[in-house]
Amino acid sequence: MFGQLEDIERRFEEVLNELAEPGTTGDQKRFQKLMKEQADLTPLVEAYREYKKSRQDAEDAISMLEEEKDPDMREMLKEEHAAAKEKEAELEERLKVLLLPKDPNDDKDVVVEIRAGAGGDEAALFAAELYRMYAHFAESRRWKTELVNADETGIGGMKEVEFIVSGNGAYSVLKYESGVHRVQRVPETESGGRIHTSTATVAVMPEAEDVEVEIDEKDIRIDVMRASGNGGQCVNTTDSAVRLTHYPTGIVIYSQTEKSQIQNKEKAFALLRAKLYDLECQKAHDAEADLRRSQIGTGDRSEKIRTYNFPQGRVTDHRIGLTLYKIDKIMDGDLQEIIDACITADQAAKLLKMGESA
Repeated sequence: MFGQLEDIERRFEEVLNELAEPGTTGDQKRFQKLMKEQADLTPLVEAYREYKKSRQDAEDAISMLEEEKDPDMREMLKEEHAAAKEKEAELEERLKVLLLPKDPNDDKDVVVEIRAGAGGDEAALFAAELYRMYAHFAESRRWKTELVNADETGIGGMKEVEFIVSGNGAYSVLKYESGVHRVQRVPETESGGRIHTSTATVAVMPEAEDVEVEIDEKDIRIDVMRASGNGGQCVNTTDSAVRLTHYPTGIVIYSQTEKSQIQNKEKAFALLRAKLYDLECQKAHDAEADLRRSQIGTGDRSEKIRTYNFPQGRVTDHRIGLTLYKIDKIMDGDLQEIIDACITADQAAKLLKMGESA
């Protein structure tokens, strides 16, 4: 591990030297690549340098202890040595986590698709609440949310909703949300006071660039039509809505949230690229079944990952056994505690697997 860290530190210094060269800023592509590499390496290098300092502090304390005769000074040096060794151990564990292979999609924006599952109108209402939950969470992180399509019901629900979340590291955070979300509560339409169980599925897909997914024009049918919905300046007045049909996969994308046909078309293609890229990622995950089992629910869309129990005010994430009694805050977008716990569990599983294969 430490040989690898020495190589990383050397590369970090090389990157800094390259960035300082006079002509680097003239080549924007190279400059941006170097800046990204510097940003990626900085946390590792800083932690490694801190680790080396703590190790040196511990060695210095031992050296001074061997020569010191004064009892009070010896006691102080022992405390300094113990503190330095404790910090050294903490930093070593942190370095192990930082050295874990990074998901190449972690820095990407995401496309999120929420679909109402079992439960009829109640499931559609829950899907709409999940959409608002993620929108509030994105807003709290100052991320941008763009609605692509929403199939709304007359009572405020959504049979399905697709939206893009743009922000630094969006996929690294939201990827743990993919799966089946279950709600248990008494619906407003239930006169007998019985608790119903409904579900909604969430799919979080990294947004794909043109270079990552090739779409043959012959494989696409583009239809334009008038938007439908609850109203708006251009609804039912202009042919602004766009529907894409991808023949090889049967994927159909509908985008109608923008007033401009061009903008709706751009959003539709962004969603199609994300879905095609996600299909390829799913194939790769299926081929690496062992790796997939070691991860915390970032691939299997049929996995029931979380239950929202309103009568008891609790939310339970079944993958990591976490239960929180603050359902109102969570539904208002306070997801960070759950996501942090998923990240920690995912890292622990990967570290354990790394230790087993070492």
